[in-house]
Amino acid sequence: MRPDGREQNSGRRTRDRRHEDKVADLKTKQVMLLRLAAVAIFCGTVGTIPAQAQDIMAKAPNDLTVPVDPIDNPYHVSDGKVDRGTYNGYRRYHSSCHVCHGPDGLGSSFAPALVDSLKQLDYGAFAEVMVNGRQAAGATGNSVMPSFAFDPNVMEYMNDIYGYLRARSDGVLDRGRPQRIPN
Repeated sequence: MRPDGREQNSGRRTRDRRHEDKVADLKTKQVMLLRLAAVAIFCGTVGTIPAQAQDIMAKAPNDLTVPVDPIDNPYHVSDGKVDRGTYNGYRRYHSSCHVCHGPDGLGSSFAPALVDSLKQLDYGAFAEVMVNGRQAAGATGNSVMPSFAFDPNVMEYMNDIYGYLRARSDGVLDRGRPQRIPN
C-alpha cells in the first residue's frame, strides 16, 4: 500500500479493465459484422458477381488454383493432404467442438454427427447456428447448443471449421489429423 492509501497496482487494474473493454467492443463488432454478412447472404443482397469471380467459380470445386471460399469452395484436399485453412479447421474443431460433437465430427451421446448434419446445412445455416446457438426438444429432453458468438477461437475461424467439416461430410477427408499441403 502507498503512503496516500491507494494500492500499488491500481493503475494496472485500470489498464486491464480498459483492455478488457476494448476486447469486448471488438468482439461485439465482429459478431455484428458476421450477423450482417449472414443476413446479406440469406437475403441475397450481396450483389452481382463480377466476371472474374464467375470464371473462378466455374472451375472444379477442389481445384488448388482457386482460392478457398466458405460457400463455393470451402476446402482443398489433394492426395489426402489439406490446405492451411482446412488444417486449421481441424485444429479449431478439436479444441472447441469435439467435446460434444465427437472426434472427427462423428457425433456423441451429447450432440449430433456434424459429418451427417452438413449434408443438409449450407454455410449460412451453419454460421447461424454457430453465432446464435440452438435449442431442440427431443425424445430424451432438451438439447442445447450454446452460442459461440463471443468465442474468438471459434468465430475468427468459422470458415476453417466449416471447410474441415465439409471435407469430412463430402467424404474426401479421412478420420484423424490430416497432413498439410506444402506451401
